[in-house]
Amino acid sequence: MKKYILAVVLTVSMTAALLGGCGNSNGGTNSSVDSNTGSNEASGSGTTSTGNVVKIGVFEPATGDNGAGGKQEVLGMQYANQETPTVEIGGVEYTVELEIVDNESSNDKAPTAASTLVGSNVSVALGSYGSGVSIAASDVFKDAGIPVIGVTCTNPQVTEGNTHYFRICFLDPFQGTVLANFADANFSAKKAYILTKLGDDYSVGLGYYFKEAFEALGGEVVEDSFPEGNSDFTSYITSAKNAGAEVFFAPVSTEAAANIIEQAASQGLDIPMMAGDTWDSNVILNAAKGKDVQIYVTTFYQEGGNETFDNGIKEWLNSNNTAMSNNGGDDTVAAVTAMGYDAYYVALEALKAAGSTDPTAVNEALWDVSYAGVTGQIAFESTNGDAIRDTAYVKTANTETGAWDFVTEQGVN
Repeated sequence: MKKYILAVVLTVSMTAALLGGCGNSNGGTNSSVDSNTGSNEASGSGTTSTGNVVKIGVFEPATGDNGAGGKQEVLGMQYANQETPTVEIGGVEYTVELEIVDNESSNDKAPTAASTLVGSNVSVALGSYGSGVSIAASDVFKDAGIPVIGVTCTNPQVTEGNTHYFRICFLDPFQGTVLANFADANFSAKKAYILTKLGDDYSVGLGYYFKEAFEALGGEVVEDSFPEGNSDFTSYITSAKNAGAEVFFAPVSTEAAANIIEQAASQGLDIPMMAGDTWDSNVILNAAKGKDVQIYVTTFYQEGGNETFDNGIKEWLNSNNTAMSNNGGDDTVAAVTAMGYDAYYVALEALKAAGSTDPTAVNEALWDVSYAGVTGQIAFESTNGDAIRDTAYVKTANTETGAWDFVTEQGVN
C-alpha cells in the first residue's frame, strides 16, 4: 500500500558556517566552504543558475564526533551533482542545487538544522551520517511533509513508524549479525568485549545486535560503555584483556576509534578489533598505519567495486584542494562517499518518477524507485522504506600500506 507525505523543492546554497568545504555554487557546479575561513573555493565554472531550480537538502554533520564521516558522505553528493547538475521533471529541465546544513553530530541541534532545510523549500532531503541525528530530526521533516533518503543511518528506529524516511543502507540487526558470524567463523571467538558510547543510538544499537547474534552462536559477552567527551580508553582496553576477550568490538565514532587504536597499540592488545561502517574511514587507516593492531569492519562498498566511479571521483578529489581536505587529505574512496553518490541519483529518480518537485509527489514516487547504483541495486521495502540489502563487505586495515584490504562479501543465512 502506497504511503503519502508532503515535501518541498531543493537548492545548493552554501553557508560559510556549514559543512566545511562541502557545498555547491548556484549553477550546480561544486563550490566548497572552508569551515575555518568561511571562504568559497569553487571547483566548477561559478556560473549563476537561471530558470527552473529544484533543491535537494543535505542534512549531514560537518562538525562534532561524526564530522569527518559526514564530510565524506557529502563529497559523494557533490561529485554526483557536478557530474549530473540537471534533471528533467515533467518534461522540463531543472538545475539541481544542494542545500547543505551542518547538524553538528548533535541530537539536540539536529531539529534546528532540519528546520533550516524546511525553510529553504527543499523537495527531498538526504542524510544523515549518524542514526541519532536522523531520529532526532525525523519529526521536523515529517511535519513539513518532506521525504528523506537516509544514506548510512543504520539504526532500525530511523524508519520505524513513519512513511517519510527511506534509506539505501543495510540495517544494524543485519550488520551486527554479519560481524558476529565473522568473529565466530574466522577467529573461533567465544568471548567478545563490547564497548559502546552512552546515549549514542548507533553505537548502543549495533552493540546490542552484535551481542544478540554472538550469544546465539554460543559466545559470551563482556560489555562496557563510556560517556560523552571521553578520550582515555586505557581502562577499557585493560578490562578486555583481563576478561580474556578474543575480539574487541567497538561500534563508535571515528574520533573515538582513533584514540582506541592508538591506546590499544600502546597496551599491546593482540586480539582483533571489530566495528561497523563508521570505522570505514581513512581516519582509521591513518591511526592504524605502522601499528601492531588488527582491524576488521563491515561496510557498504569496497574501493575497486566500480572502476568508472573510483577513477572519476579520485580525479575530482585531486583537482579540488578543499574536497581533498574534507576526504581526510588523500584520495581513498570511502564507502560513505559511494553511498552519498548513489543517494543523489536515487533522489533524481524519484523526482523524475514524480514528474513534479512537490514533496508529496516525490514521497509517493520513492516507494517504487529502483536504481542500479555503484554500491548495488537499490529498492525499498513496501512496508517501511528500508533498502532491500542482503550483503555487506568485510575488509581489514593494512597497517603497512595504509589501505583497506578486501576480505569477503558476506550475508546472513
